[in-house]
Amino acid sequence: MATFIIGLCILVGGGYLYGHFVERVFEPDDRETPAYSKQDGVDYVPMATWRNALINLLNIAGTGPILGPIQGILFGPLAFIAMPLGCVLGGSMHDYFCGMICTREGGEQMPQFVGKYTNKGIYYLYNVFICILLILCGTVFIYTPGDIFDTQILGRSGAATDYVTWIVYTCIFIYYLIATVFPIDKIIGRIYPIFGAILLISAVGIFIAIFAKGYPLTNVWGSWDTVGKFASDGGFNYGAYFGSSPFAANGHHFIPVFFVTVACGILSGFHSTQTSIVSRTIKSEKSGRFVFYDMMLTEGFIAMCWAAGTMAMINLGAKAGGVTMTKDGLFQAMQAGKLVQVNATTVVGVLCKNALGPIGGMIAIIGVIVLPITSGDTALRSVRLTITDTFHLKQNSNAKRLGLAAPIFAVVYVILIWAKMDANGFNTLWRYFGWSNQMMTLFALASVCIYLYAHGKGRFAWMPMMIASFYSFVTCAFIMSQQIGFNLPWNVSYIIAIVWTIFYLFITIHAGKKRANTAPSGQTVAA
Repeated sequence: MATFIIGLCILVGGGYLYGHFVERVFEPDDRETPAYSKQDGVDYVPMATWRNALINLLNIAGTGPILGPIQGILFGPLAFIAMPLGCVLGGSMHDYFCGMICTREGGEQMPQFVGKYTNKGIYYLYNVFICILLILCGTVFIYTPGDIFDTQILGRSGAATDYVTWIVYTCIFIYYLIATVFPIDKIIGRIYPIFGAILLISAVGIFIAIFAKGYPLTNVWGSWDTVGKFASDGGFNYGAYFGSSPFAANGHHFIPVFFVTVACGILSGFHSTQTSIVSRTIKSEKSGRFVFYDMMLTEGFIAMCWAAGTMAMINLGAKAGGVTMTKDGLFQAMQAGKLVQVNATTVVGVLCKNALGPIGGMIAIIGVIVLPITSGDTALRSVRLTITDTFHLKQNSNAKRLGLAAPIFAVVYVILIWAKMDANGFNTLWRYFGWSNQMMTLFALASVCIYLYAHGKGRFAWMPMMIASFYSFVTCAFIMSQQIGFNLPWNVSYIIAIVWTIFYLFITIHAGKKRANTAPSGQTVAA
């Protein structure tokens, strides 16, 4: 429990101090924001700070800060320290700079921002990359909430052969289409405060239950082997899963696997695509720290709660209403009086009902369903905006927006059908989504670095580059070593990752120094 509390102190205290520092580096002022200067009643719409904050939180908080920590906590209590540190130094800094720079650049979306501060080749590569990621994100965030609703609320099997499964998917699909096409303040701005209340009740409820029920948590300085310590079928040997070295842990390498697994609870490239949407609706630059930086801290808090709750369920064991772990890190739970293997989605229901009881648990499950839905709709909205800005398409009517959204949604539904019908479809989809999500940060952080140089703040380039260098190594080592990538030996993967990281840092800093003597606004890249 003490390690968990220390992690929370790092998150809150560190976030407060570093958040103020990040804000001073950017220097927000009283200039007119795009919400007023480009107001169009569709995407550029002035909205209240509290509403923007809730929208941004729900946009960025998909299943990542839930399913990621559920898997990531198998690495042991070190997760309670790694997550808040990464969130404070990396995730929140990334979200703030991306959101604020897009605001100051006239509400530009990320492809235009990246293109302006890198080059035309990177601009086109990023456009393709971001559209693929967002389409995968939209697909994942139909599949995941649909399955949770189908199995945990309706009590169905969630199988591809069950017609109810497809009815649920289609309902979410239709909502996404409406939210993607209609003005942001008509759909998203009105419904999100309700979703936000459910989300916060869920997270705070689990947080309170951790202390009120005295759930057993493991400390960094204690024994990491808790098998049988709290219950006959409870506990897990986190030390064996982690291994004796962060670089060699029985195939479960802490670096890079943990940081790709947890993702959204620490740092997520997807977030930049969402903060750029909100950059078109904030009334004042000075509200940016609360809307962008602090909402990422809130997501870190959500991730911390789910990680702690999952560890508690593992230590309790299935017979006590939690889950039992196999030596390979597979979840098992009691169903119809039998111990059966389950996935992370089922763990969500187990934790909610154990921590909050039948009624509170049901509310929490609804909150978990809301999270991915409120990220999926804006992910697909971002695809439309990216294509619109790239090809300078007019979107001044519902018919034109629907015409562009229709083919995007057709692709999403085809991928959804494949992922559901193929036995390993979703696992493959999720792994590529997780890796590509982290890859996105390299584009964003490089652009932030160059922006700082171009605006006479090169002395602060270490802020994005410190995090970018780490994730450059993580993403390269991951794709080189995993079966979904090149499946190379770990030592070879690490060497390649080191070389790539040095190259990435060199070209980024070199580009930044070249821009140091150019006009601050840079030149817009033509599509």
